[in-house]
Amino acid sequence: MTRSLDCLLAIMARLRHPEHGCPWDREQDFASIAPYTIEEAYEVADAIARGDTAALKDELGDLLFQVVFHARMAEEVGLFAFADVASAIADKMLRRHPHVFGTAKISSVTAQNEAWEAHKAAERQARAYETGERESVLDGVALALPALLRSVKIQARAARIGFDWPDTTGVFAKIDEEIGELKSELGRNADRAALEDEIGDILFAVANLARKLDLDPEAALRRSIGKFERRFRRVEALVDERTTGTDLDALEALWQEVKREER
Repeated sequence: MTRSLDCLLAIMARLRHPEHGCPWDREQDFASIAPYTIEEAYEVADAIARGDTAALKDELGDLLFQVVFHARMAEEVGLFAFADVASAIADKMLRRHPHVFGTAKISSVTAQNEAWEAHKAAERQARAYETGERESVLDGVALALPALLRSVKIQARAARIGFDWPDTTGVFAKIDEEIGELKSELGRNADRAALEDEIGDILFAVANLARKLDLDPEAALRRSIGKFERRFRRVEALVDERTTGTDLDALEALWQEVKREER
């Protein structure tokens, strides 16, 4: 394994060589590569969702290459190298698993989750102390996360200090309130920014409902997208088979037929 990794690191160094490297690779920086890193992570998740283990191997390699790419750019400007990245995560795992690598005792998954969060909270507190900034329970929730996922994480963090409805009743009321506000904005011909705010508030409230129901809003939305895509493709096939019209009434009739087929 060390030999394979050394080979990959050497390939990356050659690609970034100022004279003999690849022109495209040479001109990249952290910001320009970040979208590719996120894309590769999604492709890993997609391979897992499809149960395609051959693709998973390839996609994990692509994701590893992204880590190597970032580490190489950092090494070039004297920040850190790949070995430092590996050492940092190894140290973090050792630190956060004292029940495995130390003498601490943890008896359940729930206890482990609580201990994990406690370790992360202590690390956030230490970072805040080092920077001189005020510590917040919301610290450490990455800005680049998908919006629904980040919503849930932010809401869960706020709930830790009691800022949360006791059940779903308040969340349903909030969703109704936000929908009413959107209708009001539409009624007065509000500008795009105001409408975007109201749509965002609705989505944020719906994400909160998913959290209260212990559901993943990202997974729920992906499921609904997949269902829509499957049904719409079937509608398209029926249009071709029957050479029916494509006006809204005809398409709606086919849509209802496809829904009945799936029952």
